[in-house]
Amino acid sequence: MTDTPLHELEMRNVYALTLVELADENPDVVVVEADLGKASGTIPTFSEAHPDRFIDTGVAEANMIGIGAGLAVDGMIPFCASFTCFATRRVYDQLTISVAYADANVKIVGTAPGITTGANGGTHMCFQDLAIMRAMPNMVVFSPCDVYELSACVRWMAQYAHPAYMQMIRPVQPKVFDRDYAFDPETAVQLSEGDAATLVSTGWMTHFAMQAARELADEGVSVDHFHYVSVKPFDEESLLESARKTGWVVTVENQSVIGGLGGAVCEVLSERLPTRVKRLGVHDQFGEVATEQYLLNKHRMNVEHIKQACRGEDRAS
Repeated sequence: MTDTPLHELEMRNVYALTLVELADENPDVVVVEADLGKASGTIPTFSEAHPDRFIDTGVAEANMIGIGAGLAVDGMIPFCASFTCFATRRVYDQLTISVAYADANVKIVGTAPGITTGANGGTHMCFQDLAIMRAMPNMVVFSPCDVYELSACVRWMAQYAHPAYMQMIRPVQPKVFDRDYAFDPETAVQLSEGDAATLVSTGWMTHFAMQAARELADEGVSVDHFHYVSVKPFDEESLLESARKTGWVVTVENQSVIGGLGGAVCEVLSERLPTRVKRLGVHDQFGEVATEQYLLNKHRMNVEHIKQACRGEDRAS
């Protein structure tokens, strides 16, 4: 792929390089963009490597999904990417009917999810994509935390002959895994072990959760930390086993606390093992133009807030 260690590259660059490799191996892999190929990394990496399999629809996201569905029906494997707000909210009807209802082999990639859209502000800060995509039949929903998991996830999606959605952070992210990482949507990855709390994270927030778990361990407070790359399907058994041990669950996600990872956790526990849960994330609000650090603090989802929740400091008596 490249001589540079993958974790030194931007996530979007690794996404594009992985697609080039897949296209080298399989002539059915095609990329469809809606005028944001530079933002998702496929311009120039993929567009120059495979110009005959790169389609730019212009600023027409619904058309992008329709074209992707048509290509899938014709036997191709289209990867359709855009800002998360455009790749999910704007085209939800097209995704529902042309992709999910038809069980078409389309891969949807939502870039810059949640507060990582930064200066684009509230209109572009989509806090609902995990929730709305998780609620759609025939759709799997992923949120990788580093480039190794991202690359493995894209490869898995390419061989999975059904609809799939993946969030993608665009910049460089801290290394969590390595080239030997094996993607398994059925199993959460346990990153630390303890009995004070069960900490559940996904995607971008996993790095913050890892830091919180390390700092807690230094204080003598150990937590079970599980990274869920897959919000759907959801590994219920790992959660249940840990919750039985700790009796206290904390979720953290770069999303609304309604319907996403926190929602999935609460649904499982309420039906199978009633357990107290603290959900960290955005509470029923729109975004705003601000720095990531400001928004992490405002929505009480930074490292210190994760630590406080795991200690049970704001747990009602």
